[in-house]
Amino acid sequence: MSDLNAQFEQAAEDIKKLEERPDNDTLLKLYALYKQGSEGPVNGPKPGFFDFVGTAKYEAWAKLGDMSQEDAQKKYVALVKKLTG
Repeated sequence: MSDLNAQFEQAAEDIKKLEERPDNDTLLKLYALYKQGSEGPVNGPKPGFFDFVGTAKYEAWAKLGDMSQEDAQKKYVALVKKLTG
């Protein structure tokens, strides 16, 4: 496991320990960066019209386009560090 992968996995654990829940925009950014960092660009069909949360998550992930998994992991780790102080 690379150093970046280890940092990424640690950040995924650290974010669960936040005392305050981040705002929705931050949560969507965390979700999108995590998915991009772990799975790569968005895949699968877009959720149904009435699945508002699923659609918001899908769209946030899709906005990252073809960002590399490595870049997404770096940005995720940086954002988690910023939030956990």
